[in-house]
Amino acid sequence: MKITLDIGAVRAFLLVSDLQSFTRTAEALGTTQAAVSLKLQRLEATLEKRLLERSPRAVRLTAEGAAFVENARALVAAHDLAVAGPARIRPRLSLGISDHAAGPELVPMLRQFQASTTELALSVSIGFSRDLLDLYDAGTLDAVIVRQEASRRGGETLAEDEFGWYASPRFGFALGSPVPLATLAAPCGVRAIAVRALDKARLPFVESFVGGGVAAVAAAAQAGLAIAPLARRIAPPGLVDVGPALGLPRLGRSKVILHAKVSDAAKRAALRTLAAALRSASHAN
Repeated sequence: MKITLDIGAVRAFLLVSDLQSFTRTAEALGTTQAAVSLKLQRLEATLEKRLLERSPRAVRLTAEGAAFVENARALVAAHDLAVAGPARIRPRLSLGISDHAAGPELVPMLRQFQASTTELALSVSIGFSRDLLDLYDAGTLDAVIVRQEASRRGGETLAEDEFGWYASPRFGFALGSPVPLATLAAPCGVRAIAVRALDKARLPFVESFVGGGVAAVAAAAQAGLAIAPLARRIAPPGLVDVGPALGLPRLGRSKVILHAKVSDAAKRAALRTLAAALRSASHAN
C-alpha cells in the first residue's frame, strides 16, 4: 500500500533527532511541544514504526528511527529542491585585465560591481595584454582592460600611467655593473619597453628575477633582489623610483585601454561602472 508522508512531520522528526529535545524543536519551528508531539505520533502511525523513545529527561531514536534518518533527509532535500525549481543561472560578464594594469584599483572596481548589480556574474582573467587581446578577438572575453598596443586602434582610454624603475630604498647597486631586473616573462609589454630603453642607452642588464605575476615582481623589488619597471600607480608603498639616481633611461608613459563588444544592456552598464571605478581610483593616485 502506498503512503504519503507529511513533509512538515518529517522535518520535525529530523529536528528532534538532531536536537534530542521536543522543547528546542518546538522553539526552532515556532510552535508548541504538543504540536511537535502530535506531528511525530501521526508520522509513526503512517509508517507503522516507532521512531523515538521518549522519557521526561531524554529523547532517543529507536533502531527503526535511526534507519529512517537518512531516507528522511533525502526526502526533505528532494522536496526543497522541487519547490525551489531549477537554479537560476545569471549571465556572466567575462573581463580580462592586464596584470600591469590591474593595480590597487581592482578592489574598488569589484566593490562597485558588487554594489551596482545582482543580475550578472563576473569572471576576471589576469594576464599579458597581448594574450588577453587574442582571447577578446576570439570571442572568449566580453571586454579587456589592457596596456595600449602600438598596432591596436580604438578602445577607450581609462588611465595614463608614468613608468619608473622601482626598488627598495636599501637596494645596493654598483654603478657600471649590469642592471639587475625583476620582470614578467616575455611577451610582457612592460618588459619589452624596459629592455628596449636599456639597449638604446647601451646599458647592460641581467634578469635577476622573472615572476609569474606583477605581485611577485614587486615582492622581488621589495626584498632587494632587483629593480622592477612598474607604473607609479601600481608600485607598492615602500618602493622608490631609483631611475634618476642611477642614471637609468626614462620609460615614458603608457595608456590603459578598455576594449569591449557587448550588446547586453546589463553588461554595458556593469562595464561603465568598472571603468568609472578605475578612472576615479587612478585619478586619486
